[in-house]
Amino acid sequence: GKIKCLLNSAFEELLAFQRALKDFVASVDTTYSKQYEDFYIGLEGSFGSKHVTPRTLTSQFLSCIVCVEGIVTKCSLVRPKVVRSVHYCPATKKTIERRYTDLTSLEAFPSSAVYPTKDEENNPLETEFGLSTYKDHQTITIQEMPEKAPAGQLPRSVDIILDDDLVDKVKPGDRVQIIGTFRCLPSKKGGYTSGTFRTILIACQVKQMSKEVQPEYSSKDVSKIKKFSKQHSKDVFEQLSKSLAPSIHGHEYIKKAILCMLLGGVEKVLENGSRLRGDINILLIGDPSVAKSQLLRYVLCTAPRAIPTTGRGSSGVGLTAAVTTDQETGERCLEAGAMVLADRGVVCIDEFDKMSDIDRTAIHEVMEQGRVTIAKAGIQAQLNARCSVLAAANPVYGRYDQYKTPMDNIGLQDSLLSRFDLLFIVLDQMDPEQDREISDHVLRMHRYRAAGEQDGDAMPLGSVVELLATEDPSFTEEEDQELQVYERHDDLLHGPRRRKEKIVSMEFMRKYIHFAKMLKPVLTEEAAVLIAQEYSSLRSQEQITSDNARTSPITARTLETLIRLSTAHAKARMSKIIEKQDAKAAVELVQFAYFKKIIKLTKPKGYEQKKWHELPHARRGGMNCPMYRNLLLFIWMPM
Repeated sequence: GKIKCLLNSAFEELLAFQRALKDFVASVDTTYSKQYEDFYIGLEGSFGSKHVTPRTLTSQFLSCIVCVEGIVTKCSLVRPKVVRSVHYCPATKKTIERRYTDLTSLEAFPSSAVYPTKDEENNPLETEFGLSTYKDHQTITIQEMPEKAPAGQLPRSVDIILDDDLVDKVKPGDRVQIIGTFRCLPSKKGGYTSGTFRTILIACQVKQMSKEVQPEYSSKDVSKIKKFSKQHSKDVFEQLSKSLAPSIHGHEYIKKAILCMLLGGVEKVLENGSRLRGDINILLIGDPSVAKSQLLRYVLCTAPRAIPTTGRGSSGVGLTAAVTTDQETGERCLEAGAMVLADRGVVCIDEFDKMSDIDRTAIHEVMEQGRVTIAKAGIQAQLNARCSVLAAANPVYGRYDQYKTPMDNIGLQDSLLSRFDLLFIVLDQMDPEQDREISDHVLRMHRYRAAGEQDGDAMPLGSVVELLATEDPSFTEEEDQELQVYERHDDLLHGPRRRKEKIVSMEFMRKYIHFAKMLKPVLTEEAAVLIAQEYSSLRSQEQITSDNARTSPITARTLETLIRLSTAHAKARMSKIIEKQDAKAAVELVQFAYFKKIIKLTKPKGYEQKKWHELPHARRGGMNCPMYRNLLLFIWMPM
């Protein structure tokens, strides 16, 4: 009975709870209770019929406490809102105090919104801002989740009022659960005369539902991660890359590159202020139906923070930042784009070739400098956008033309291609053996069914729309269950041939990557020598051999690419130093991406027997090789 009364009579009951809470705090600690004007309560649990979506939030729920789920689409700026103002009259030497309440407060009757400037005797008043009390105020909009909207209908939204400690808890794109009081306000355009009201939700609790928050580790999880890296000390990189997107057949080197991108390099900020980025950018170009978009989807599920966009559905300012006008105040403000929201994360851009050239040039600065510079409408600002870019595109002619050079097929500017660390050309080649393996793999995916699912059963009525999450979103089965290192083998899903292969579970992969990203390996002299040598030979090979047509220009950025990939490989091994094997793995990836085949490593004769500085100059891989090596050691070795 009391719970029903609380849910149906929110204003009276919540006020009574807050007053009782303040009295209780005052009885325990008097000084603490005097520091704050109000104390607030938050609710959680099962709300029964009051658990709704923005679509089902109708007039019957007015003045009730409801629980609403949705995606945050818009957030206003946080502004102070006056609660109590104090005014001093110099003529009478008296102090006047006034309290303010409006329809967004729990009090039943709103006070006058007129700010006093004169007292009853018409004497001017001075506002004592230091003695006045304010509270933080923010308005957000949440929209119905697209997968829960009925077919053929647009998702609906509702405005939420956040006050005090609830502000800045969410950002656009977050999936949230809001608990609060549903209330109607008169419309700005003649609400009292027309009889139509706009509705808002006054929040008392905000919960994150999206798994974008950092994963929590137990001591058992950390020990399992360390044990796994020690057990597979020789093949940990291959084991992880093999488990990346196991539903996609083949693409061995692309999966290795994506694993390197998820792990990332080490960012360096030199004393002179210049920044060496640690983010790895990858571009996939190829024929239709070669699983490019599926690889992007897997990254969205695995990366701790990933933002999806498409070439046609996003503009240049939508990717970087836009100057907009605030509806409440009319002021110009900055609105973050996808790359700013994905700071320290990954941006997945599908249909990259469908973007216009003007929009593509907007991301040049972001991909190399890791920031967005805005100088528009009197606003000059720099926003951090330190994110990796994973883009997928089709060739210029729809399909790859074997009779044209890779550069003609790609059709993108060299200035943009050089910013991508790796560029892979994925071809749909006719190979009977490979086609049979792919068809076998795809058919197994279609035949697989989850536990408890029966073959041939009709779907129950209304099962297309997902049920609402009635449990606490902060409590998940993953936290309750023990972390599984490997996926359980299923003949129908994985095939009888792959019984001996062990596939790492997605949850373990997510935690392993997040744990390994925190490492900062340093470059050894042996690895620096190999990287400098191979970079020099790559440059000379581009000029000498014309039969190996390159996919992208080999510039000084390629040298940094080798360092970043070596660092990511060392992170996968949980190593604190970058060794020769890491540099070799990086060189293989770069050679496959640039020349579509692995070229045998060129070693200077006598390299194993003598140190670098003891070798004759002619054996050091060209004029610039020692210079590259010294530069690498100067920049990337610890101070």
